[in-house]
Amino acid sequence: MKKTDSQPIAVPLDQGRIPPQAVPFEEAVLGAMLIDSKVIDDMLGQLRPEVFYNSQHQIIFKGIHELFHESKQIDLLTVSNHLKENALLEQAGGPAYIIELTNKVSSSAHTDYHAKILLQKYTAREFIRVGSEIIDKSFDDTTDIFELIDQTYTQIEQVSELTVKSEESLLAELIDPQIQKAVKIGKGEIKPGIPTPFEKFNANVGGFRKSEFIILAARPAMGKTAFAMKLGTHAARLGYPSALFNLEMSKDQIAARIISSESKTPGSKFNLTGLTEEEAHRVAKESESLKKLPFIIDDTPRITIEDLKIKAKQLKSSHNIQLIIIDYLQLMGSKGRSGNREQEISKISRGLKLIAKELDIPIIALSQLNRSIESQGGHKRPGLSHLRESGALEQDADMVMFLYRPEYYDILHWGEDYLDANTQGQAEYIVAKNRNGGLIRSRVRFEKEYALFSDLDDFNGSNQFPVSQDDFPFSIGPENDYLD
Repeated sequence: MKKTDSQPIAVPLDQGRIPPQAVPFEEAVLGAMLIDSKVIDDMLGQLRPEVFYNSQHQIIFKGIHELFHESKQIDLLTVSNHLKENALLEQAGGPAYIIELTNKVSSSAHTDYHAKILLQKYTAREFIRVGSEIIDKSFDDTTDIFELIDQTYTQIEQVSELTVKSEESLLAELIDPQIQKAVKIGKGEIKPGIPTPFEKFNANVGGFRKSEFIILAARPAMGKTAFAMKLGTHAARLGYPSALFNLEMSKDQIAARIISSESKTPGSKFNLTGLTEEEAHRVAKESESLKKLPFIIDDTPRITIEDLKIKAKQLKSSHNIQLIIIDYLQLMGSKGRSGNREQEISKISRGLKLIAKELDIPIIALSQLNRSIESQGGHKRPGLSHLRESGALEQDADMVMFLYRPEYYDILHWGEDYLDANTQGQAEYIVAKNRNGGLIRSRVRFEKEYALFSDLDDFNGSNQFPVSQDDFPFSIGPENDYLD
């Protein structure tokens, strides 16, 4: 049967130039698949029909793919017959053309290399297509430019997935590296996660690990922002570039609070009474190290999860960001809002988890707690049931932490928890959920004048608490070994 002319698929041209292509390599790949069944699995795993520039080759590849999933034999006869049964044989060039493909190669020795060439050409064509769409939409006054940026990132990622693929691994290949990593952790050569300023937290939990989504929740006035800023600046001091997205305060306010806590200068000095010349000299000297920190502050109000994703990717690319803190989650929004606020919070929560996983960094999101905690009796210690607006927060988070200051509620003694110690100038952090480590409840020092959290001395063991199902805000079980 007579061979028909090859018909390329429609791809936008750039000033009359022919789109990137490698038709001889397409012929070589298909020919190898028809003569050697050993390469079929690999090619079907790497390629898809649209990678082929020639429309006839797309049809033939689809036919091979369909036969493979039907667990049928694949050779030039079965492929020709399959295409004929589906009235596609003539569109594919006829049986003579399929036979000719098998004559294009003598063996399948270089098929993997040929496939990589096809992927490169396809990627180039897709970039041309995406670029053309961006230009067209940019000329359209109705286009949301921020939505276009997000779509562009998504499209580029989708194109790149073919050329930059994650590879499957046998368990046997993963065992030795994990053992070696654990040995290095044991020797102190590497850390299990980004360390915090709180040694008990580091010892029991291991810090904040890559790809973790962490919720830090508390009622207003507990010091969430101050606690989060301390986590971020401490990580930056250790060489982990960090970013704080604050949706509530301006950059200037945040900077003033950081200077206040780091130099132990009352916050009122920066917004009410001012500094004397002597105080200014001391603060400037003690704040000199802050200027060297890789710590980025973004005060974009009501940032959306879509905008945050763009900004986070930019920070990862430009600053190799290792930690992101968001203050706070309930002030975030999302584009194309539908449904109620709980559904929107669920979308934001899931989006933050995906960003953390994609960028392979921990993301800490501050969150408000519901008001029910105010009306409960006793110690008013927060628990998972107090998370506000969405059960998705507890579900999506790898770690849920609470911050609690009984002094705020005029509770003057810790009671049996800490051998009846005074609560003045103290706070408590509670890790109530942790997928990758232990649960812990421990006191820290809080200096309200400077909004400063720091480690608290044990005072001969007074920082320990008895394990009691009644006064612990989460279940007691096998995690007891991790309790502080």
